Amino acid sequence: MKGKLIAGCDEAGRGCLAGPVVAAAVILPKKFNSPMLNDSKLLSKTKRDLLRIQIEKEALYYAVSFVSPKDIDKLNILWASIEGMHRALADLEKSPDHILVDGNKFKPYNDIPHTTVVKGDSKYMCIAAASILAKTYRDEFMTKIHAEFPDYNWKKNQGYPTKEHRAGIKKIGACKYHRKTFRLLSIKP
Repeated sequence: MKGKLIAGCDEAGRGCLAGPVVAAAVILPKKFNSPMLNDSKLLSKTKRDLLRIQIEKEALYYAVSFVSPKDIDKLNILWASIEGMHRALADLEKSPDHILVDGNKFKPYNDIPHTTVVKGDSKYMCIAAASILAKTYRDEFMTKIHAEFPDYNWKKNQGYPTKEHRAGIKKIGACKYHRKTFRLLSIKP
């Protein structure tokens, strides 16, 4: 793929009970180098925040998109994730020649060739960069809406199904940011 524009795509928030799924598409320059860059889940918040600054500064093109809980409930989480990646790709200033996608499922986008890569965020820098942007933008959003609904403690759990989050749901119920088609309370055997 020499001389081609390669976009890496990834998402954050698929396993959450609340908040959007956030997807990113990133096209890096050929000589981009960051020894710290890796799958966002393997990095500290401090490292992710530093990498976000570097990626936004040095990427040739990048875009981030949000898919609402309402759309997630309508589409299902897999298709909402893919929709988010399509939106991010559409928002790039220049279309890529090839798309690398983290995971094993993707729906073709605008007849651009694509390759799905399991654990791609630890194998390709452009996917890792997309992973960083998706995660940092989503975490920032969840921290912002935490002020609206502090009982769920989203600034700490980012909407994932922790005991604390589920205790908040049990105490005050679900809110507009929850995914209504997800099992919000755990079922005890």
